[in-house]
Amino acid sequence: MREYQSLSHTMWNCKYHVVFIPKRRRKQLFGQIRRHLGRVFHELAKQKGCEVVEGHLMADHVHMCLSIPPKYAVSNVVGFIKGKSAISIAREFRGKTKNFTGENFWARGFFVSTVGLDEDMVRKCIREQEREDERYEQMSLWKG
Repeated sequence: MREYQSLSHTMWNCKYHVVFIPKRRRKQLFGQIRRHLGRVFHELAKQKGCEVVEGHLMADHVHMCLSIPPKYAVSNVVGFIKGKSAISIAREFRGKTKNFTGENFWARGFFVSTVGLDEDMVRKCIREQEREDERYEQMSLWKG
């Protein structure tokens, strides 16, 4: 059974598979930053009335399944999450306390796809992303 959510005059089920990367695809998402971003993404989504249904942070990219109310454009929500999380990283890990204009931890743009009827498959793919990347790296070691 689908989990429909509601606003005052709307019933909806809008889920999106979103992927974005750090600037120059640097492998920066590990250790303390990874743990910190997990909490931050959930908090920021909640501020917009959204929910991170499933998520996984790889060293060089972020996969999320986001439930976004139809009153928001996907690009606005993703832009909000990327912008505010960059500010959070600057505060926590770069010692900045003000003048956050121009903080650009994330690369411009993102990938988005509607989840629709394939939600279970998309959630499974996000969960197993790390294992698949490790398997691919192992295979590439033998190609020499």
